[in-house]
Amino acid sequence: MIFKKTAIITGGNKGIGLSLTEAFVKEGYFVIVGARNKISFPKEIKSNILFIKSDVKKEISHKLLVKKAIKKTGRLDVYINNAGISNWRSIDKIDKNFLDEIINTNLIGTLWGCKLAAKHMKKGGCIINISSIAGKRGTANNSVYCASKFGVNGITQSLAKELGPKGIRVNSVCPVLIKTKGLIKALKNSNSPAKKNPKFFLSDFAKNNAALKRLPSSLEVAEVCLFLSSNSASAITGQNINVDCGVLPQ
Repeated sequence: MIFKKTAIITGGNKGIGLSLTEAFVKEGYFVIVGARNKISFPKEIKSNILFIKSDVKKEISHKLLVKKAIKKTGRLDVYINNAGISNWRSIDKIDKNFLDEIINTNLIGTLWGCKLAAKHMKKGGCIINISSIAGKRGTANNSVYCASKFGVNGITQSLAKELGPKGIRVNSVCPVLIKTKGLIKALKNSNSPAKKNPKFFLSDFAKNNAALKRLPSSLEVAEVCLFLSSNSASAITGQNINVDCGVLPQ
């Protein structure tokens, strides 16, 4: 069976990634999910999902994802570099392992995904990088994560220029804090701004920083990605779009 459209979503098995997977399947896509750990997807969508065990830090994993997509449906329309990790640590406590894990996952992993997507996409293809408003402003104890996301935004802008002549659009989405299990776990770190009280921190942050007095959901991030993947966004490329309820107006 040849599907109307095909999307690859790294880290599409949890958090924002799972919302992306669900949204794209419901929109009629066949979705290749690349992640380290498999989950049981909801029965109403799992028939349109192919899970591939992969590690975004390795170029070979992205090659496998693209190969499986082409074999399964004969096409690759959307590649979403979503897999990433967040963690806070003061500069004096940063070591090579901490640095490598974040940079290799968030930055290098995104670069490999873009490389393989660009190689196999045809005119009309769309690459979306899940970045962060941390890629636009620095915060305390967050230098490595911010560096990785600033880099993602730079990759996005550069490749929009490079791949535009081929008819491939490249954008990033920059969410503010999205309440996922991964974020809550990271916020419990003693170096995080939450001071081990994520629930209060998120509520207080929304109240004092967001124009809408709330934080966005992972579904709202997915809906922006669906729009960027659609023909309605055919003139949009090279943009790093905030999904932040007005935390960082630009």
